[in-house]
Amino acid sequence: MIQPTHSSRRILLPARAWFIYFSLLAAFALNLAPLGRVPGIPDWLALALCFWCIHQPLKIGMGAGFFFGLAMDVALGSVMGQHAFAYVLLAYAAGGLARRVLWFPLAQQALHVLPLLLGAQLVMLTLRLATGAEFPGLAYFLSSLVAALLWHPLSYLLLLPQYRPVERDENRPI
Repeated sequence: MIQPTHSSRRILLPARAWFIYFSLLAAFALNLAPLGRVPGIPDWLALALCFWCIHQPLKIGMGAGFFFGLAMDVALGSVMGQHAFAYVLLAYAAGGLARRVLWFPLAQQALHVLPLLLGAQLVMLTLRLATGAEFPGLAYFLSSLVAALLWHPLSYLLLLPQYRPVERDENRPI
């Protein structure tokens, strides 16, 4: 029998829907923070959406990606639908890879998430270039690399409320 390679043997509680949507709203607010044009700032909403589509594909999917994508388009005043389209494709791909990705340790999960985030960025860039925008340079793709590097701490942060308290019961074998 194949054993998962992640080191934690703790049982996770089911994710609560209010916490999932709260984390997505917090990521949306982080995307709206006025940081200027600093390269390497990750798309927090894409990262959180990717995380929840991998960990809870039955609760979060393409509908949430479309809704939050349209909200991001309206908030940033960008080409209508660019974030929505990219987030829907990201949610579809992450949900499709969910069972596979979860078998890997967090470092290898980040290597699976990196192409997903790069693909979402490439979709947004293609739509911007099609509407006449200028190419922002290769530093634009640095944010996906930073987001993949943040996968490990983000996983622990978002899974923290799901950890079941350690109960020592001598009469129960589990």
